Amino acid sequence: MINNRKKEHATYSKPSRSDIMRSVATSTAVETGQPSASVEASLEAARKKFAHLRLA
Repeated sequence: MINNRKKEHATYSKPSRSDIMRSVATSTAVETGQPSASVEASLEAARKKFAHLRLA
């Protein structure tokens, strides 16, 4: 028996910068044992400090 139903495409939404930042901070906090809020704050401070630099 042949299945003639069309495949449904799953939609994908790009994660925001804050979602990625929160994910990285949480992962780092779990690995280092630090509170995730402090890791997130230090990542944000570093991002602001080096905002003028671009990756090649």
